[in-house]
Amino acid sequence: MAAKIREVSGLRDKKFVFKDRDDAAKVLSEMLGPYYEKAKETMVLAIPSGGVPIGLEVAKGLSLPLDLIIVRKIPIPGNPEAGFGALTLDGDVFLNDELVAFLQLSPKEVEDQITKVKAVLKERNHIFRQGTPFPDVINQTVLMADDGLASGYTMLACVETVRRKGARKIVVAVPTAPKSSISRISPIVEEIFCPNIRTERYFAVADAYADWYDLTRDEVLNRLQEAGFPETMELNMD
Repeated sequence: MAAKIREVSGLRDKKFVFKDRDDAAKVLSEMLGPYYEKAKETMVLAIPSGGVPIGLEVAKGLSLPLDLIIVRKIPIPGNPEAGFGALTLDGDVFLNDELVAFLQLSPKEVEDQITKVKAVLKERNHIFRQGTPFPDVINQTVLMADDGLASGYTMLACVETVRRKGARKIVVAVPTAPKSSISRISPIVEEIFCPNIRTERYFAVADAYADWYDLTRDEVLNRLQEAGFPETMELNMD
């Protein structure tokens, strides 16, 4: 059964509709509010790095607990901004087989990239979550927050991870996404909140934002620290 998709009709196919991630997060939080504000057995999982400002604002606006899920795209050799799949901290691999074939990537090239990403995932888990155990999501409703979907494979990996760990309901909450990625994710989640859905052939998450840049590690850590996350850990700023 396909997910219930909620968007802002006036933002369909528009570009530069958000000032920045904080602005986008407020729009998303207002959309989610009537359904999930102070909801019981509900939590927000944000995807670092760009999803952290989104997740923080959504969790704050809805008075919900926040945690992070560490997943990483598998970058195309020579083009680190684009990916041909995603890898979870548990080691599960999700490949865009059509893109792998189109790029004519050899099995060795694919495996080499996966090996590199595994090391990055361990480092990011230590930096952002201090290696703490994954939160208990059994019988929980989980709002998966990011700053946008591109191909959707990173979110797909997150969803499959959370589902396998026992989540009762999964809701994808992103400010912007192409319709093709919405369609890819829709069969495996219950709801999708995405104010800015776009249908053009070429899509870039950045095109939804007037002010867009990649967040640095220290910026993400500062954001988390300012919000008091995690309450029981001291973030390593070295």
